[in-house]
Parts: sequence; structure tokens; C-alpha cells
Amino acid sequence: MDAGELVPDEVIVGMITERVASGDARDGFLLDGFPRNEKQADALKEALDGLDRRLTAALLIEVPDDELVRRLAGRRVCVKNPTHIYHVDFDPPKHEDVCDQDGSRLIQRDDDREETIRRRLEVYHSQTEPLIGYYDRAGLLRRFDGRRTADEVHAHVRATVATLRLEEKL
Repeated sequence: MDAGELVPDEVIVGMITERVASGDARDGFLLDGFPRNEKQADALKEALDGLDRRLTAALLIEVPDDELVRRLAGRRVCVKNPTHIYHVDFDPPKHEDVCDQDGSRLIQRDDDREETIRRRLEVYHSQTEPLIGYYDRAGLLRRFDGRRTADEVHAHVRATVATLRLEEKL
């Protein structure tokens, strides 16, 4: 990682396996951003099989690329305190490019630039998007409309997970 390289799949799967095997994950776990490709999905399944565990669902929050670009490219952060976050359309500061909380300058992070986001989306479409079919064929895929409000998506995800947990107990 320090050299800018990706962490090998075996290391990531090993870390996830160790974490899932811990006592506080006994009641369930949520993975975000992993697996990123079918090879990793196969390795994860094999590792979970070894623990006598399985995935309950794969959650897909669908948002069109142009909307993702608009949402991410509009984000601005405070140079002094990066937890002060604004959005040019959805939550603009009172004064353009000035943090409401401490008066510092607001910036657009490099990873929030449109070109960077579009490159990440290209990688997603070529490497990760095939997982949609992978998990759909396995009967695990659950889709959510990410164009809805954050509160609506959150409520739909929570209801779906609660229903899946209830079904497992029956």
C-alpha cells in the first residue's frame, strides 16, 4: 500500500476471514467495496464456506453515472477541517468557497474531480459490474434505487436486511 500498489487478494480475504470469524461478527457483517471482481467473490465464498458462513445478500444501490459524477464532483471540503463538507448544489456554503464553520477556504479534492470520477467508473464497469450478474445468478442480488433520497434508500436497505434476517430464522 505504501508503494501505491493494491493489497493482494489473499491478504484482503485473510483479513476479512479473520474479522468475520471474530465473536462480534457472529450476528452478521456488512462488506463495503469488497469483493471488486469475480475472482475475489470466489475467494470470499471459499473462505466463508470454511467458516460455515455464507452471504445473505449482495446490495446494489443503482445510480446513473452522470448523477454520480454530479454528486461527487460537487463536493467541497474545508482545508482546515476536512470533516466540514459542502456540496455546490445540495448543501452550499453561505459564501462561495468559504467554510461556514471556521471561515477557511473550501477545495475540491483531487479524487472528486470529474476526470478522476469518470476513470473510476470505467474501472467499475469493466471489473466490478460483472459481479451484478454473478450475485444475481446466485439469487443474492438486491437492488435499490439510489436516485431516491438518502433517507429513503437507507430505510429501504434496512427493511430489506431485516426481512432477510427474519427469513433466515424461519
